[in-house]
Amino acid sequence: VQLQASGGGLVQAGGSLRLSCAASGRTFSFRSYAMGWFRQAPGKEREFVASITWMADREYADSVKGRFTISRDNAKDTMYLQMNSLKMEDTAVYYCAGRQTQFRKLQHGTNWWPYWGQGTQVTVSS
Repeated sequence: VQLQASGGGLVQAGGSLRLSCAASGRTFSFRSYAMGWFRQAPGKEREFVASITWMADREYADSVKGRFTISRDNAKDTMYLQMNSLKMEDTAVYYCAGRQTQFRKLQHGTNWWPYWGQGTQVTVSS
């Protein structure tokens, strides 16, 4: 399974960005995968941001609730993260992750997710 994250960039505080994560693979059924977004700021550990199950159950980190929205388009094998009201503390490299599972309750630890994208930089300026 290959994951390709895109959509990062430089934005002013209060602005918006939409990240995408395109999935591909030889024997691959995107609709059976749970997907997640994580981020890593300089000098900090990678942290959970949001996740979506194969049934579209969503979870968010407290720091992004009400501002970020995770979604998926199974017809396009793509996951999205709509980020609104961005803050300087949202600055980080954002990674998408995937795991084939039918669990409706997902784990937030990075070790639980076997597949990762390469990351896309999000920089929020004042």
